[in-house]
Amino acid sequence: MDENLQNDPEIIVRVENLTKIFPGVVANDRISMDVRKGEIHCLLGENGAGKSTIAECLYGTYRPESGRIFYQGKEIHLSSPRDAINLGIGMVHQHFEMIPPMTVMENIVVGTESKGMGLKLGAATEKVERICKNYGIVLDLNAVVSQLPVGKQQWVEILKALYVGAKFLILDEPTAVLTPQEIDKFFSILKKMTKDGLSIILITHKLDEVMDISDRVTVFRKGKNIGTVNTSDTDKADLARRMVGREVVFRVTREEIEPGDVVLELKNVHALKKTGVLGLNGVSLSVRRHQILGLAGVSGNGQREIFDVAVGVRQAIKGEILLDGENITNLSPRVIMNKGMASIPQDRIVEGLCMDFSLYENIILGNQHDRPFSSGFFMNSSRILTFAQKKIKEYDIMCSHPSQSACCLSGGNLQKLILAREMAHKPKCLIAGQPTRGLDVGAIEYVHQRLLEMRKAGAGILLISEELDEIFGLSDYIAVIYKGEIMGTFKNGEVTVEEVGLMMAGIRENAA
Repeated sequence: MDENLQNDPEIIVRVENLTKIFPGVVANDRISMDVRKGEIHCLLGENGAGKSTIAECLYGTYRPESGRIFYQGKEIHLSSPRDAINLGIGMVHQHFEMIPPMTVMENIVVGTESKGMGLKLGAATEKVERICKNYGIVLDLNAVVSQLPVGKQQWVEILKALYVGAKFLILDEPTAVLTPQEIDKFFSILKKMTKDGLSIILITHKLDEVMDISDRVTVFRKGKNIGTVNTSDTDKADLARRMVGREVVFRVTREEIEPGDVVLELKNVHALKKTGVLGLNGVSLSVRRHQILGLAGVSGNGQREIFDVAVGVRQAIKGEILLDGENITNLSPRVIMNKGMASIPQDRIVEGLCMDFSLYENIILGNQHDRPFSSGFFMNSSRILTFAQKKIKEYDIMCSHPSQSACCLSGGNLQKLILAREMAHKPKCLIAGQPTRGLDVGAIEYVHQRLLEMRKAGAGILLISEELDEIFGLSDYIAVIYKGEIMGTFKNGEVTVEEVGLMMAGIRENAA
């Protein structure tokens, strides 16, 4: 390596021929790249492409098999994240690493004091308040972390890194937990941070975000660096092609189909949030066969409660829910499923799958006691395996074998596994909760095509999404929810994105 490049003052991090191998998988294959001072550098790629792995190598969580890492012109050897933190390298993971019962300030300071947990927060609080004021971060430092929305929790992680003096910050899928409004604010603050000298790696799979926020972008595919480009010299189509190795259709074609009978109906439904306060206040919705009803709203306004009462995991305290004309209000999830309801939960890992189970176990989950998978007390292993192999091939689930654990799959393949299971029995109705959250552009395209196939086959679909492009691209009708109430329902094409955005904020104008 050229000695002049090592000592280039404009480069804060340089990676040379880094390779990281897990059992059976080359996660990073001779990766070389650099990050300049004061830039936002996006790592873009499909799920499982190696983005998070190289980030964890830069943070000291993983030790590469080979290759070199230079930080501020000097070669470094990281044995743990503590080594990285001491050098001024911070990282905010997709899954936050906080102590929920503690306050914001306690979480920021814990681990940074040398005298245990008798934390002296006075000077630390003043320092954090100055950081918040400088960047316009609004956060109650005395709030208990578990009571904060996830968007606020992310700021706790970022503030912790800034508090200990991070000069280089790695953000792994930071917008996955943010609303569109929060993303705009978040990006404006990141840009201010880079003007103050902070260098940022932002890991994402969202092309719009790459174009909006980054100075440069490095594309990963199957563990390899496909190339680094100036963001101003590329576009979404080029980046997508680099990501997946083929042309990508950004907007699937939704053909006009005559809707059928009402298959799912909510009538004046009321339900409580887990906190005991009212989450749904008289919600009425109907979904027809051959139809997708898109439900738009900012996170936390009742979408979770609608999903839960419809599939039977939350009680409705008032109102009725009908499936194909039959009252299913407060029936058990298994009974509702057997009557023709399918669902894609918004958290595929926690709610959709058992991550320690094999693929063939997950693909029959909920139907394991039914024929042909079971007869009496005994499960038919050969039939289960045959079914799993068929669905793995049909849904192009990338795995080594049906006995492989679900925890080894990427996000896109996990979602394909859920789709394969839920669509196998030709349901009357599907409730899809954030079906493309956290997925890359290729997997999003796949999920959208499958949803439209279900619609064509005659299912009614309730699409719950915080992605307005997705709502407008797939839906026949659009409903907007705010604080547990439906602000209006509109035929797609008769309402604008701006009007929907206003209703998402509680401003009802000409609501139908």
